[in-house]
Amino acid sequence: MPVFDLSTTPLRELNSALHGLSAGANDTAFEVINPRGSHAVAVGIDAPVTVDIKGSVGYYCAGMNDGGNVTVHGSAGPGVAENMMSGSVVIEGDASQYAGATGRGGLLVIKGNAASRCGISMKGIDIVVHGNIGHMSAFMGQSGHLVVLGDAGDALGDSLYEAKLFVRGSVKSLGADCIEKEMRPEHIEKLSELLDMAGVRDVKPQEFKRYGSARKLYNFNIDNADAY
Repeated sequence: MPVFDLSTTPLRELNSALHGLSAGANDTAFEVINPRGSHAVAVGIDAPVTVDIKGSVGYYCAGMNDGGNVTVHGSAGPGVAENMMSGSVVIEGDASQYAGATGRGGLLVIKGNAASRCGISMKGIDIVVHGNIGHMSAFMGQSGHLVVLGDAGDALGDSLYEAKLFVRGSVKSLGADCIEKEMRPEHIEKLSELLDMAGVRDVKPQEFKRYGSARKLYNFNIDNADAY
């Protein structure tokens, strides 16, 4: 297993090694020690590689991840897993603002709390937060799932499209065009799958409420034709 000590090795060397992996490469597991809040750690992975980061990271860790499995044994700064396409990113601690922003696929698990704008403009990513999330989370969420075991801040799902939101705790307020919706059997089934993938074993999907778009903002309504 290659080990990169970021206290003595330039970050560029780590990312270059991850970007240089070819099909059938022997090195499929990497360990990163002493990240010391470095920014852009393990960005742009496009191979099925495992990266264990022993400590906290700065902004944009694991951004654009496409097939890698990245675990941060600490907390993460803004934009973790930004624009992720596939694979998984697990944060053992807390995540700062806009975690999983614009993510197109894959699974992001945050075992602590997430700050504001978690899942902003999500486009297919699945996000599971074991703790709480801040205000304006899932703003303009287009597709994918946001699962929150704790509470949600102000303006959850503001200007939401078709992303599905599940919150177990309280919601301080809903954003424009976001409403509570019925939990149907297919939603229970999907939520059970996501909880299992995120390692949540002691919580039942029936304990959650579902939120989604009222579909009043992005559709033409003939009754309001004079206003257009």
